[in-house]
Amino acid sequence: MKCDDELILNIENFSNLGLGIAKKDGFVIFVENSCPGDVVKVKLTKVNKNYATGTISEIITPSKHRTKAFCPLQKVCGACQLQFIDYDYQLELKQQIVSDTMKTIGNINIDIPKTIPSPQIKNYRHKIQYPISRTKNSNRMLAGYYKPKTHEIVNIKYCPIQPEICDKIIEYIKDEAQNFGIKGFLEKNHTGELRHVVIRSSCHTKENLVVLVVNATKTFGKLKEFAQHIYNKFDAVSGVCVNFNSKKTNVILGNKTECLCGKDYIEEKILDKTFKIGANTFFQINPQSAENIFRYVKDYISASYNNPIVLDAYAGITSFGIVISDICQKVVSVEENKDSCILANEVAKMNNINNLEINNMDAAKYFQTETRKFDTVILDPPRKGCTKESLDEAYRLSKDSIIYVSCNPATLARDLKYLIQKGCIVKSIQPFDMFCHTFHVENVAIIKKN
Repeated sequence: MKCDDELILNIENFSNLGLGIAKKDGFVIFVENSCPGDVVKVKLTKVNKNYATGTISEIITPSKHRTKAFCPLQKVCGACQLQFIDYDYQLELKQQIVSDTMKTIGNINIDIPKTIPSPQIKNYRHKIQYPISRTKNSNRMLAGYYKPKTHEIVNIKYCPIQPEICDKIIEYIKDEAQNFGIKGFLEKNHTGELRHVVIRSSCHTKENLVVLVVNATKTFGKLKEFAQHIYNKFDAVSGVCVNFNSKKTNVILGNKTECLCGKDYIEEKILDKTFKIGANTFFQINPQSAENIFRYVKDYISASYNNPIVLDAYAGITSFGIVISDICQKVVSVEENKDSCILANEVAKMNNINNLEINNMDAAKYFQTETRKFDTVILDPPRKGCTKESLDEAYRLSKDSIIYVSCNPATLARDLKYLIQKGCIVKSIQPFDMFCHTFHVENVAIIKKN
């Protein structure tokens, strides 16, 4: 078996990275854009000692779960890997991904319930981050997502997973920027002014905060005038900011943001609480699905404890702490980002919350200084999960349970395995579909101390 070989394969299973799995004489082959139940002709693109990868050259018999992608750019864009699979089966595959990952990485045999669907499966993405470039000859501006495994931009005019107003705003920026002396960014030689356009769009108010990420250290030329034109053009734009990022980096946002016109935030509502979201604020991209997760966590705490004291770690703008505050005696949050803590205090004041203690510290360092005990500890770490030291401290500080919210089944399984070794019991793991049409899946695990 070697590269460029063509094989007829039955797709039998699905990987946690969204690839179909087939076997040839016991040898595992991962196939892009395939679905369990497909019979396909596959051209091998890479052959390793233990597995191979390939692409489909012909679909001989399609799976009963195949459907027509509603976006014509689905294959080239790479943002919605599963859009060619019917949505109900996507939910089943995500349930399977979580179950398989728990067994293989965590050695955890637990029944995983059905994935809770997203209330919206189109127009659900309320944070948009488009890299910007330009054509070499005409300097026509390009905006969109990168093709898979490249830094080549797919120029997108219409994206059905984000609010339609975002398409119109970005198209206007592309058409008008040159009139204000602003060119798209060329990564290769680090020239051009506009690197990214970021839009934070409110599901609740329908307002949009536009952030122009520029290759500069301060406002230049007609940038303020351009921002004012964007603001005046769209009633749905609540403000236009500029973010300065002149570094040679893949990080989208720099450290400094300046509001050029309007407001530097939008408001979003989760359950009965109102949140302020700025250019650099971490907030879930799918607010309606996020609301399902917040409700699930709040319902568990309400049913399990009477007037509890709760620790909200890796808190961001303390979203969990704010949402559950009215069923708690006290919520203590810890977050290392200073701007998020400032915003959390503002949001708490907006919502008349007086039982919230916000600590601006690295979670691991905070854990070492805390002596109070909490009825339950909420962990909502980044994709890399928690360190063993943080898990040790969360275990020490919890009287009864840990609620672990994760966007990465692999690191969740690893961390749950560690907690089990300390004597904990995983009571449940509930998947949620936060990122429709992708292989990503959000989970809430309830862990009890033994």
